[in-house]
Amino acid sequence: QVQLVESGGGLVQAGGSLKLTCAASGRTFSNLVMGWFRQAPGKERDFVAGMVGSRGNTHYIDSVRGRFFISKDNADTTVYLQMYNLKPEDTAVYYCGARDVVRWGGWDTAQRRTSYDDWGQGTQVTVSS
Repeated sequence: QVQLVESGGGLVQAGGSLKLTCAASGRTFSNLVMGWFRQAPGKERDFVAGMVGSRGNTHYIDSVRGRFFISKDNADTTVYLQMYNLKPEDTAVYYCGARDVVRWGGWDTAQRRTSYDDWGQGTQVTVSS
């Protein structure tokens, strides 16, 4: 089991930037698939971006590709989501999730909320127009 703590959310105007942080304890990201998800009010928790273990293979949904960038630190204990050119439709609670890399299953699997075993508490991102 891995404990995850997100931070970095806030209120920003459209076109602005934020950098979210997901800090892990209990395991390192080298053995995990990490996913950033977001949940807007009244909607499902949806995949936004992900990274696979030490390979660093990444994947993004179309609506954020080129604006959001997922990365990790050299110690494999922190994953970041750098968000540029934010839009009001990016407003949501952002969560990071972790899944053991031995259960990888490809990006189709990794984009499903139910594929993740551990979650952080979430951080609110609000983008004003």
